[in-house]
Amino acid sequence: MKVSPAQLWERSLQLIKGNVSEQQYETWFKPIVFESFSPATLTLLVQVPSPFVYEYLEENFVDLIGKVLTRVFGKNVRLAYRVITDQTNHKAMVLQSDPAAENIEKPQPQTKGNHPYSVLDTVQLQQVDPQLNPHQTFENFIEGASNKLPRAVGLSIAEHPSTTQFNPMFIYGPSGCGKTHLINAIGIRVKQLYPEKRVLYISARLFQVQYTNAVRYNTLNDFINFYQTIDVLIVDDIQEWMTAQKTQDTFFHIFDHLYRIGKRIILACDRPPVDLKGMNERLLTRFSCGLIAELEKPNVELCVDILHAKIHRDGLSIPEDVVQFIAQTANGSVRDLEGVVNSLMAYSVVYNRNIDITLAETVMKRSVKMDNSPLTIDDILNKVCTHYRVTVDEVSGKSRKHNLVVARQVSMYLAQKHTKMPASRIGKLIAGRDHSTVLHSCEKVEERMKIDAAFCDEIASIESAFKLK
Repeated sequence: MKVSPAQLWERSLQLIKGNVSEQQYETWFKPIVFESFSPATLTLLVQVPSPFVYEYLEENFVDLIGKVLTRVFGKNVRLAYRVITDQTNHKAMVLQSDPAAENIEKPQPQTKGNHPYSVLDTVQLQQVDPQLNPHQTFENFIEGASNKLPRAVGLSIAEHPSTTQFNPMFIYGPSGCGKTHLINAIGIRVKQLYPEKRVLYISARLFQVQYTNAVRYNTLNDFINFYQTIDVLIVDDIQEWMTAQKTQDTFFHIFDHLYRIGKRIILACDRPPVDLKGMNERLLTRFSCGLIAELEKPNVELCVDILHAKIHRDGLSIPEDVVQFIAQTANGSVRDLEGVVNSLMAYSVVYNRNIDITLAETVMKRSVKMDNSPLTIDDILNKVCTHYRVTVDEVSGKSRKHNLVVARQVSMYLAQKHTKMPASRIGKLIAGRDHSTVLHSCEKVEERMKIDAAFCDEIASIESAFKLK
């Protein structure tokens, strides 16, 4: 029985459908209308609803379409588009698929055994580790006047991640106000309600490290393709990219793709988009097209509620007058609050003392930086060295002893996080290393913090020694 060209086109669509996401198929392929096929010229003519659809298909799917047509219609088939340019007056133009697209140099495909993966192979995407902190949930994100709007919108987004409202969500605020907690909570709630969703949390610094490695090992296309499969992409501390132009350019393409196909993007920063000096203008435009939500430092009332929640969660016993004193003195920083409580418990156990106002005053003087002077590399080195009971000279040396390596990496991590110095300068001042060593150290610290709660407490205790802005 002879199969008609229209039936062959339907068969082609089924092959394409098996190799793209449902969203991609519904958006770009379902609107295509078969018109005719000429055996004499081997030309397949299809109609598309707009020049934009034609351009997007040619830019992103020409290779897939070409291989499908070769399999279904045979070799040397030419594709032509009738592009609707004026719906009202029924005007259209016919455009040929760009044959040069087949000659563009493409990266070598990954191989499976001795056989390369084909774009026609229907491959089930593997589950991705979301990299979320399981302890940072909506249940323990205490609501107050300073965070009510961002929390409410974040919860709404988590419960309805496929809606396009408030996309992207751009959350900004000073260090210690709960940004990282909130964006983690959104990701965790999405995974609870929609386990099939591909959710990923990543720090801007780690994204930059991955990008650098992708360029170094010639795997940039794989890197971009992976991020373009994410359903909910959560990026923390994007102010880290202000001087990283190439990282910005790569993220722009990822952002643009995800936004165009309706995927959810959540960003956290220590300042609003307008203050991101050095950030690409086209990125800033996209950051501002959704919802910009400010997280303020918690007031005293909210600090008291946060302290009560932590004390209850950790099974601690701290007098109410001490709680009030900490809340009024800890600079409105959630991180300071947690660091002070951890330090109080440590002092109480080591020195066998009851927790009272006197002990709290002692801890606060040593834990919270009370003046407004900027944080320096020397400040960080001194506090880290005191914590790990090593000297600055030892950390700055070449020794690879475990305790010195940890102190060195933590110093670089805190310097990168809490000063405005470039990585190259940090490396030179701390241990005479280059910028790649700093990025590697930051990556190691972040990886360990995700799996080691005690190490997280160590970092929090060290950070509580500074008034973090």
